[in-house]
Amino acid sequence: MNKLNGFLYGLLSSASFGLIPLFTIPAMREGMNFESILFYRFLFACLALGCILLLDKQSFHIKRKEIPSLMLLAFLYLMSAVFLFWGYKFMARGVATTIHFMYPVLTTLIMMIFFRERKSTWRFFAIALAVVGVSCLSYGDSSGGITALGLFIVLLSALGYALYLVTVSQLKIGQMKGLRLTFYVFLFGTLLLLAGIGATTGIQTIPDWHTGGNLVLLALIPTVVSNLALVRAVKSIGSTLTSVLGAMEPVTAVCVGIFIFGEPFTQSIGIGILLIISAVIVIILKR
Repeated sequence: MNKLNGFLYGLLSSASFGLIPLFTIPAMREGMNFESILFYRFLFACLALGCILLLDKQSFHIKRKEIPSLMLLAFLYLMSAVFLFWGYKFMARGVATTIHFMYPVLTTLIMMIFFRERKSTWRFFAIALAVVGVSCLSYGDSSGGITALGLFIVLLSALGYALYLVTVSQLKIGQMKGLRLTFYVFLFGTLLLLAGIGATTGIQTIPDWHTGGNLVLLALIPTVVSNLALVRAVKSIGSTLTSVLGAMEPVTAVCVGIFIFGEPFTQSIGIGILLIISAVIVIILKR
């Protein structure tokens, strides 16, 4: 039952995380830069998590020796988010998002090389399906091409997310309750963003109530819900399987693009979705 819950949490995390474009694109269209959008996303998510902790009467207490580990997790998560949003400036959003989903491959390589995780033919097969699937999604995106700089930036995003998943599962701090762990990741992430943006461009004000609502939803659905489910999934089934289940994220993102923003549905996109869903089913059945 614990394994089944882990798979369900992994699917919930990836599906909700794929809704990021639904709330981010309207804010960008209103002239907000990605740094300010990320700052409000982290700030509102931190406030929401803090309220949940208070209502649930959970302790905010952490040990001093845990702060460096939490700062590391915040940096890795922030690294992934910043490079992904930055990559949107150099290539089409659909292409950038699919390239970002190379992180299951990076996660698996890290776990096998540095932590000697057991190799599995079915795991390689499922990851191969997921990689081919996101490649089909990328090929089916007709809104722009892949640039060398954009590719490098988004691959850094994938590396940051892979390292975040591995670090959560390997550090002793991973035993901390998921809600409190996620709260401090976003708290320290907010502070890092505040220091970085404050020293450079400065934080933009929210232009209107509609954009403010999108930023709040961005903080709640693809951030709070997604990350709480992510932590629970990693603790239940490990970082590698959680990252493979994360292949459901581009499926959600593609559906948002098709049904909300009117993006075309091509044969390549259809094949990519089928391959990714097949990869998730293979992982679930073989475990």
